[in-house]
Amino acid sequence: MTDTAGGGPPEIRPSGGGPGARGLASGCAPGTGAPPGAVPAGAGDGPVRRPYFSARAGEWVFAVAGLPVALVCGVYALAVLYAGTLLSLTVFGLPFVVVALLGARGLGRPHRHLVGALLGEHVEAPAGLPRPDGLVARGRVVLTDPVAWRTLLYLVLRLPLGVLGFAAGAGLPLACGWLIGFPLWGRLMEPDSPPGAGMNALAVLLGLVLLAGAPGALRVVAGADRRLAGLLLGPARAQRRVRELEAARAVLLADNGDRLRRLERDLHDGTQARLVALAITLSLTEDALDPAAGPDLARLRTLVDRARGQTEETVAELRLLTRGIHPVALDGGLGEALPGLTATSPVPVAVRLDLGERPDEAIERAVYFCAAELLTNIARHSGARTAALEAAVRDGRVLLTVRDDGCGGAAPGGGTGLAGLAERLAAVDGTLRVDSPPGGPTEITAELPARL
Repeated sequence: MTDTAGGGPPEIRPSGGGPGARGLASGCAPGTGAPPGAVPAGAGDGPVRRPYFSARAGEWVFAVAGLPVALVCGVYALAVLYAGTLLSLTVFGLPFVVVALLGARGLGRPHRHLVGALLGEHVEAPAGLPRPDGLVARGRVVLTDPVAWRTLLYLVLRLPLGVLGFAAGAGLPLACGWLIGFPLWGRLMEPDSPPGAGMNALAVLLGLVLLAGAPGALRVVAGADRRLAGLLLGPARAQRRVRELEAARAVLLADNGDRLRRLERDLHDGTQARLVALAITLSLTEDALDPAAGPDLARLRTLVDRARGQTEETVAELRLLTRGIHPVALDGGLGEALPGLTATSPVPVAVRLDLGERPDEAIERAVYFCAAELLTNIARHSGARTAALEAAVRDGRVLLTVRDDGCGGAAPGGGTGLAGLAERLAAVDGTLRVDSPPGGPTEITAELPARL
């Protein structure tokens, strides 16, 4: 474990950042505490369904209006299970179950919409069913569809949750009103012998207790509804994993394509042009050695000096280009590369490393470029005075944490650099977490597997 601090001139950025890598680690507008147009920290890039009402109003509407839907769909699911069991020994059993599962799958769509619109929980829609040729093959696909069976299970479990939600959203407020008004109801119902003062006080106290607990009970039931919908109405775990891998592969291919095009452009516009200029210089040197007129020593010295300078510039440019492909600093591992990286930061960076094992080369490269990107953004945008970088390898996972005392307000989404960084980390099965309230401080954590 090492602890160092560094400060110095800005680093020349590696060329492996890729498009979209440059963004706000802490993107403050000058003189303000938050970036213009910043989105809340942790917001994703995908479409998020906004609730029609506020959070508490949406929970109340879902609890009260959701009971009839839960009753109808729950009865449908129980009837399907009961009838399917009875018909399983007949020729009508499998066709009935196929049609019932298709109906259950279709009922998942409005439930996802209600959960998103009223509870603010975005549930990703599962992929559509494949359509093979032949009725038997299609029926087999439906019978083995995990989404349909999980949706059927959701409809069954939603029934008791709907009853509990209605009790919390409507039953408890009514009970509170009756208990708080108990002295009045007692006088109206029994004017000759109204309840005693002790009974009245107990009823009012119990009503106030229920009134105080009603929002908490409603929130607990709404939280259970959110978790149940997220668990059973979205894609199956295998399907979600396939989607994540497909998205990561697309990002990786696009990033590699961008790197190759940038490298080709740099070689064509820079290195190739320098080599052509070097060839012209050597040709002029050959002309200066013409034996007919005799060698022009002064001109030869000038041309040789020019060729030497062009050669040195070409070598330096090639070294810079190859640095973006695989940084030379990583030859000794992250334990040597990260302290060297922080030493070039204009913001003093305290480094704390706990690298018990060396990760795979691709993981090291991803961690290095992630650290370089975050430190560069801190220097450019955060207004921080100090920063800290921690890297550790524990239980087969690599954790990289970068903190700064800047103005905060960093958030992924909206095409910022953090979103691109998260996409590139996802290509190696990594994740990026951002904690950056307006006014700071900012803490960004990247977590990756040590082995691919």
